[in-house]
Amino acid sequence: MVTATAQFLFSQHYCKILHLVRHGQAMHNVEAEKSLEALLSPKLFDAELSDLGREQVAKLRKRVLTSGLLKKIDLVVISPQLRAMQTAVGVFGCEDHMNVYGLDKCKPPVTVANDLNAKPALNCCSCPALLAFEKCRDRMGLRPSDKRRSVSEYQSIFPSMDFSLMESDEDELWNPDIRESYKEIFYRMVEFVEWLWTRPEKEIVIVSHGVILQFLLYALENDAPPQSNETLLSTKRMMDSETDSSAPPTLCG
Repeated sequence: MVTATAQFLFSQHYCKILHLVRHGQAMHNVEAEKSLEALLSPKLFDAELSDLGREQVAKLRKRVLTSGLLKKIDLVVISPQLRAMQTAVGVFGCEDHMNVYGLDKCKPPVTVANDLNAKPALNCCSCPALLAFEKCRDRMGLRPSDKRRSVSEYQSIFPSMDFSLMESDEDELWNPDIRESYKEIFYRMVEFVEWLWTRPEKEIVIVSHGVILQFLLYALENDAPPQSNETLLSTKRMMDSETDSSAPPTLCG
């Protein structure tokens, strides 16, 4: 998780604090360590957390509670993929959410997606609102692990999550033949940053994927996509549920 600690020459009224969280280790990460070809296996469709990933979520949950951060967060924006939603619910959800599949008895939080002038919503457990959003999903195309399930299926697994910004029930963005380019990811992150500015919440968690958070950090500091992989590598890529306070992802203007 990356938090902002630096001082800025802007009023806090015009700033947002972003906490970036990469999902815990998932099954496709385990298989990729053996062979990258394994990532093309249909068995890894919408890969879930591994046993280690669940342990990482539990440890981060404890740290978030101990630090008091959970009480400060206004909104959690989540990639609509199983591993990211398991991580988000496990770390930032209610106590009843601790099952990594998100099965709980809590009522859904007040919908926050379309009322931009409303105050940050609270659910029945006084935890941050959980909002699924396509813009921060993993790199799309080719690999079954990066294809999502239907929204209707997710709603049955994560009843406390807000899916109102999802534009289609089925995954219409994932292409089985073409992998999303780095340039396309960069401009997706530019759009994501612009959307974040429209939100009324000040302190926001983003639960996403290593390459996506890497491009998000790059987009916060650059106006054009990286010209080479070497340029992109200058921006640190987060690993499984990593905690890092060295980068200050704060939006000010």
